[in-house]
Amino acid sequence: MRSSLPLTFAITALALGLTGCSRDPAPAVEADGTKPLIKVLLQSDWYAQAEHGGYYQAIAKGFDKEEGIELTIHQGGPGSFGPQKVATGQAQFSMGRSDDIMLAVQQGLPLVIVTALMQHDPQALLLHEENPVKDFADLDGKLVMATPGAAWIQFIEKKYGISINLMPLNYGLAQFMGDKNFIQQCFVTNEPYFVRKNGAKPKTLLIAGSGYDPYRVIFTSRKFARENPAAVQAFANAAARGWHDFLNNDPAPGMALITKDNDKMDADFMRYSIATMNELKLVAGDPTKGEGIGRLNRQRLEEQGTLLLSTGLLKKPMAVEEFVSFDFPAPNL
Repeated sequence: MRSSLPLTFAITALALGLTGCSRDPAPAVEADGTKPLIKVLLQSDWYAQAEHGGYYQAIAKGFDKEEGIELTIHQGGPGSFGPQKVATGQAQFSMGRSDDIMLAVQQGLPLVIVTALMQHDPQALLLHEENPVKDFADLDGKLVMATPGAAWIQFIEKKYGISINLMPLNYGLAQFMGDKNFIQQCFVTNEPYFVRKNGAKPKTLLIAGSGYDPYRVIFTSRKFARENPAAVQAFANAAARGWHDFLNNDPAPGMALITKDNDKMDADFMRYSIATMNELKLVAGDPTKGEGIGRLNRQRLEEQGTLLLSTGLLKKPMAVEEFVSFDFPAPNL
């Protein structure tokens, strides 16, 4: 799972030539009297990996069908265009950060967040253990390889009164491995594993620790949510069950499907990612704070809007209901 596109990305769906998919309405009941499964497509934000494991586990264990949907996952990659595909009916669901979706709605895409993927974003800064940088304030004047235009950069610069020198993120580790002072954006569930595997000792600064703490979310289109509320609730239920099972029981079924989609994923790496998600409570959050798998908190989302206003990326205040629906609560697991 990679970071989303820069928050200033152009999101004019029609310019991409994307059109919605039409299909004949499904029969009310099957011949045996059962209701037909509603087919839904989840467009992921990156190549298949453990950070998508709950959805793969839901398919592998049949939770999707038990809830009344037939879930298919299309793995992403650079330029997967999840928001545009959802807005134009190419996919029913996709994943991203809550701040990105807020800004996409501001720019006119008819999207709505319906459930949380992760309570806390795994995005972090990757440093060598020897690097003297210990906190965000120490980044003043430092060169950092990161996503240009990312809101967290502007937030950190303003909060700590610093200036960061940026170079565009290339998703590789070659420069990091060759320079003990190099700093780059990473996912705490991902790059540190490979750094250790190649003989170096990494440390990380989780971006959420700066106070900039968006959710990872699942979103759909306003139209689909309005016309298919049962399918959206079924997705939220199946996803929560999948994540709970993937993180707390045997993840092998989901891991097998991940490897089928992306043969670069091996079991040792995926188990590292799972352990990190559990250790940092990225997906389930902290129950003492009211967090849980799939849950969304209104106050926290309002505070995220305030942060985006402070960076100037959000042009005017937005009511939470403009970009989030609380009509599809995840089950308590």
